[in-house]
Amino acid sequence: MKSRRNTRNAFTVIELLVVAAVILILLAMLIPGTTKPHMKAFKTVCINNLRQLQQATGIYLYDWSHEPKNTNATRYPFVSWTDYRIPIQENLGPKRVPSPKDSVFACPKDTFYYPMNSKVSKRIAQPLHEQSNYVFTSYAYNAGHTIIPATGNNPAKTNFHGLAGMKLDSVAHPSKTVLLAEFAALAPFSWHDPQHSVLGDASRFNNAQDMLAFVDGHVAYAKMYYAGTNLAWDYNPPAGYDYQWSGD
Repeated sequence: MKSRRNTRNAFTVIELLVVAAVILILLAMLIPGTTKPHMKAFKTVCINNLRQLQQATGIYLYDWSHEPKNTNATRYPFVSWTDYRIPIQENLGPKRVPSPKDSVFACPKDTFYYPMNSKVSKRIAQPLHEQSNYVFTSYAYNAGHTIIPATGNNPAKTNFHGLAGMKLDSVAHPSKTVLLAEFAALAPFSWHDPQHSVLGDASRFNNAQDMLAFVDGHVAYAKMYYAGTNLAWDYNPPAGYDYQWSGD
């Protein structure tokens, strides 16, 4: 009799499987509900970061380019993706040596990256804004258009599209021209909506979603065009995309 009571009160294998299935269904329903607000919060932080950086960069470039002593509009920090952060930091607070502690330069979703100077799609599982060779920033200045001096029979030319050497008030389409961008946009890949493949996160893919700050001051979450070769930063996108790298 005792054995029968124990059997009657115990769970069967089928009942345990049903309970487990119900728990899994509830978790599946709850996780998207908690993830979406977090994703929205991360995007909001990133937008606010870029707005502050855009304002500080714009103020610095406008003041500098309109000083009478500056006859050459190209200045070293602004022919670099990263070195822009050194002079504009004065407009963001106390002047100090760049470090990963400066949260305004860190996208909260920046937890991995692909080396921009390598064709090897090796995923580095570290925040890019913690790397000294990127000057501890998740955000890049649109530094193309650097003058390459003439050599031998080769005339002087510019590299890629970009704003190096341009005054901001000379940019033809300020509402469409990128001033600052998440580094991921240059590749492009995405910190906010990474793509996955059999080999892991795809290093570069078309229509990656990234944050951009424009010359006119607005910030947008935009899709980036990738032609399948080079970097997205190497060319302006075709019609249907809401950004361009060149200032003309």
